[in-house]
Amino acid sequence: MAAYRADDDYDYLFKVVLIGDSGVGKSNLLSRFTRNEFSLESKSTIGVEFATRSIHVDDKVVKAQIWDTAGQERYRAITSAYYRGAVGALLVYDVTRHVTFENVERWLKELRDHTDSNIVIMLVGNKADLRHLRAVSTEDAKAFAERENTFFMETSALESMNVENAFTEVLTQIYRVVSRKALDIGDDPAALPKGQTINVGSKDDVSAVKKVGCCSA
Repeated sequence: MAAYRADDDYDYLFKVVLIGDSGVGKSNLLSRFTRNEFSLESKSTIGVEFATRSIHVDDKVVKAQIWDTAGQERYRAITSAYYRGAVGALLVYDVTRHVTFENVERWLKELRDHTDSNIVIMLVGNKADLRHLRAVSTEDAKAFAERENTFFMETSALESMNVENAFTEVLTQIYRVVSRKALDIGDDPAALPKGQTINVGSKDDVSAVKKVGCCSA
């Protein structure tokens, strides 16, 4: 029988943001990863929305707090508060709409203007199941990702293709960054208060929270 952990029983809490043009499938990527659900009737998100899910990385429990843009992107009014504290991002475009790929560069600039240089970024080409409608080649997207030093993956929230892989890769890479930082500062659990914040970079508001000093049953 599987052992279930309490929702607040985790070792690390990472904030991850979803960005990209309206209609590229951000909300469905979120619901597929956190609830294994998909809705063809998915309407544009209104209001702040985030969901959580925990995964295991090495022997640690990593809890992801994943934020959806709440439809703000339609008005190009995503606030700095949305980005604050983010240590990972999925930058999503629609492989069937080339204009959404063209706008990736603007999204990337905005993201980097508001976050630390160590943020883990995954470029995501969604709706890859619509092969007959493809307008953005895998090669072009891969070249962009390499040039901008981001990770890259094509997904289909509809078919559940690579959704798990994309989020898991981002969370694993964040964990690697934080682990390196912890080693750099000498991570002595006895010396760290519960809720210790480990910065992944120089900005105080870009951080990953590590829970320490608590035992799981």
